Amino acid sequence: MRLIQTLASRLLRLALVLLCVAAVSFGLVMLSPINPVDAYLGPQMAQVSPEQRDLIAEKWGFDASPAVQFGHWLSQLLSGELGWSHIYNQPVSEVITQRFQRSFLLLGSAWLMSLAVGFALGIIAGAKEGSLLDRLISGYAYIIASTPAFWLGMLAVMLFSVYLGWTPTCCAGPVGVLNQDVSTLTRLHHLVLPITTLALLGIATITLHTRARMIALMNSDIALHAFAQGASRSDIAWRHGLRHASLPALTLAFASLGELFGGSLLIEQVFAYPGLGQATIEAGLRSDVPLLLGIALFTALFVSVGNLIADSLYPLIDPRMAKEQP
Repeated sequence: MRLIQTLASRLLRLALVLLCVAAVSFGLVMLSPINPVDAYLGPQMAQVSPEQRDLIAEKWGFDASPAVQFGHWLSQLLSGELGWSHIYNQPVSEVITQRFQRSFLLLGSAWLMSLAVGFALGIIAGAKEGSLLDRLISGYAYIIASTPAFWLGMLAVMLFSVYLGWTPTCCAGPVGVLNQDVSTLTRLHHLVLPITTLALLGIATITLHTRARMIALMNSDIALHAFAQGASRSDIAWRHGLRHASLPALTLAFASLGELFGGSLLIEQVFAYPGLGQATIEAGLRSDVPLLLGIALFTALFVSVGNLIADSLYPLIDPRMAKEQP
């Protein structure tokens, strides 16, 4: 009974969060100075008569008040639809599904790399506080954490694609080749640089937080007792530090899914990668309200599910938390 109540409470909170995300996203879109009819027409807006502009506004609901537009979108959502994207001329659900399939490998690989490498670097830096290795790792983490994602992406393209010629400069496959004709190896070759660039941002954050936890452990009574028994800093780090720092690292990794998705917006734009991030930017520039709201809801749901998974993994990492649960 208590489990059902907990599940119902979480679902209710999730529904409220999604509703707030949708309302805030819609309000921000309405405050945008972009004219939706001009954005829809693009370069052809000068060739369209005022009568045709009125017909376009009526067809897509641009002429309705914001309250009516939001109410219409909510009614579609309650019926199981996310609306219709006017820039892709497809249902929003299909656009999100197609684009996320392309972005999943990018986001998933970057997320796993940032978690594994960031956690290992944080453990090493915290265990060797004040050493040259610690200063190098911390310096890298501070520099990358304060570096804009788009600048890091452009620097990577210039260095590895333009000057060295090791990686392709853009896209999910060779230009002019049909999607079904692109081999798996070629796809991975095009993904190497975007994945690495996006992972560098996540690695820096996890490294700094894990290092702080390790330093706190090394100054605790647990470490003092282990030192008295003759243990080295490396022994303490790998025997006690892994579990001590894994919970906050796991929490941060799942909580950073939204930040990682935000970074993918810029990374996909820099590398011209046709994923969900690039679709978000196109929807914003062309005022595609249903698509923007659908992506906002999907992102919020994605992050919420990630946090739920993190909560379920805690008892596996620290059995004491399982005993505390009813």
